[in-house]
Amino acid sequence: MKFAACNEMFGETPFEETCETLAQLGYQGVEVAPFTLADDVRTIDAAERARLRGIAEGAGLEVVGLHWLLIKPEGLHLTTPDDALRQRTTEYMLALVDFCADLGGSIMVCGSPKQRTVLDSYEAAWARAVEVFRAMGERGAARGVTVCIEPLAPTETEFLQTAAEVESMLADIDHPNCALILDVKAMDGGEGRPPHEVVLDHAKHLRHVHVNDPNLLGPGMGDFDHAAMGRALRQLDYQGYVSVEVFRFEQSGAEIAAASLDGLRRWYGEA
Repeated sequence: MKFAACNEMFGETPFEETCETLAQLGYQGVEVAPFTLADDVRTIDAAERARLRGIAEGAGLEVVGLHWLLIKPEGLHLTTPDDALRQRTTEYMLALVDFCADLGGSIMVCGSPKQRTVLDSYEAAWARAVEVFRAMGERGAARGVTVCIEPLAPTETEFLQTAAEVESMLADIDHPNCALILDVKAMDGGEGRPPHEVVLDHAKHLRHVHVNDPNLLGPGMGDFDHAAMGRALRQLDYQGYVSVEVFRFEQSGAEIAAASLDGLRRWYGEA
């Protein structure tokens, strides 16, 4: 397993400083929220993309990929019955695939609960999502990017709440560049059983893992016992990234990243 952290925990800290801090702490990767770099990644030209990639690589980090994809531009929606809006959303998602590849990333986490809400019927929303994700998978195949769909708890969305639902969608998408990402907080709140069991049962499609605590902080910063999760991933010989994603920022990014890495090493890094 390799360890990464999501950059939005560093707020407005320059990307250079964020990468330097993560590398100094001992992380191997950085996961990027596009809205921290621009409201619309299509405004970031090739030279700037190369510069950003060089910053991470120069610090000794790999850009794992992207998450929090549809925070900006505002108004996009994955499952909307508005064909024109859904087309704009698809176009932006494809632009994000290219942006991910240009940064050197290979994983895209598709969460965005507010941008996938069901606006008419569940069946219609499902069919539209399949179309968008399949288009992303096709672009991903050309750019070396895997599109990972994230199940989220009922407190966040009514659409794609469990790993089983995502696996059903993956069967309908039927594209090798679409896969599953599992998040500890989301599993704890939405699966109705221990997260480590979900990991073991859905290993076939698992390509990425987010770790955090149900209190919205990092691993080791709350009461959740990550030991079973770590054992499950080692049992699978999981070789991908375990990436820290938090949602509370009372502490500095460096403090959160340091405390989280202690938890990662304790529960996920031991043989």
